[in-house]
Amino acid sequence: MNLITVKPELHRFDSCREFAEMFQIGEKDFILASKSTYLKHFHDLNTGAVVAFKSDYGPGEPTDLMCEAIMADVEKSGCTRIIAIGGGAVIDIAKVLAVSDGNTMDELYAKAPALTRKRGLVIVPTTCGTGSEVTAISILSRVRLNTKLGLVSPTLYPDSAVLIPKLLEDLPFSVFATSSLDALIHAMESALSPKANAVTRMFSYQAVDMILQGYRAIAEQGPDARIALLEDFLLASTYAGIAFGNAGCAAVHALSYPLGADRHVPHGESNYAILSGVIRKYRQIKTDGELAVLGEKIAAALSCAPADAFDALETLLENILKRKPLREYGLTEADLVTYTDSVLANQTRLLSNNFVPLTREDILDIYQSLY
Repeated sequence: MNLITVKPELHRFDSCREFAEMFQIGEKDFILASKSTYLKHFHDLNTGAVVAFKSDYGPGEPTDLMCEAIMADVEKSGCTRIIAIGGGAVIDIAKVLAVSDGNTMDELYAKAPALTRKRGLVIVPTTCGTGSEVTAISILSRVRLNTKLGLVSPTLYPDSAVLIPKLLEDLPFSVFATSSLDALIHAMESALSPKANAVTRMFSYQAVDMILQGYRAIAEQGPDARIALLEDFLLASTYAGIAFGNAGCAAVHALSYPLGADRHVPHGESNYAILSGVIRKYRQIKTDGELAVLGEKIAAALSCAPADAFDALETLLENILKRKPLREYGLTEADLVTYTDSVLANQTRLLSNNFVPLTREDILDIYQSLY
């Protein structure tokens, strides 16, 4: 029985120059980056690499159409290695570039998981949420389907994941909040997954504890308290990535994908909008087992009784980011039915990881409770 798989080499550097020199970045590399991060931290290094900015191909979350446009430019470059420097959108696109050989996205999805690697892949996350630097999953908005779908293949594992905590200093607090909330949800969902085991849960619960301890400091001392904790949050994101890369995410992500794709809500925010509804539904169905363990871990981190853990968690998270009801995203009650059907049609991979099975009525009820 395989307990855990961690494919990429994991590196940590104090500076971007150290990273560039160690990895000998040069003219055969294609860097896909967040523009502001690249110009501030990498432009003056004069590596000679081909550089593209995700923002030049479109705003917001990565789409299949955006990927196809970047794939065409990568083919023209003749590069042999992709280096991603950015958040989740940049990283998810970069994984596709590493396996693309002039394919359309429809063709790549049809081939998965039997994709082949065409180029090397190095990932440098600039947020503390995605965890994608250590997973074999790329999440894209499928424009034609009006939802998000995971492209999953062992060949999507990066060769190297590079942690440079200094890069997180540029994050506005709102982006820090949504990305770290995403990491927390990765950790919680992977802990509850029926595919989890003692080893994956070690990473899940360590991430939960580190993030909640950091949130307590921020709630008590203010947003600037995060600066001294950025390395902890970056490590916690990676730990959560290792956990969900092996055990999977579940209903929170499944129900958030239509919201993110349809209303262009940032991924971490859309997950946060769904989290409390899913946890409440789980607790209505089953209160013991791993959900009780998760409650105990949260209680220990928040210094409260286990019976109060999930209420205390909601209160703490409201200090980090105010949760909006679904109606404030412009949804109608009819949209909730459409979203429910979309989840059942397109997100079976994620729903298989639920703590307990959820019916169509359960899913619709979750949406309605959050409306």
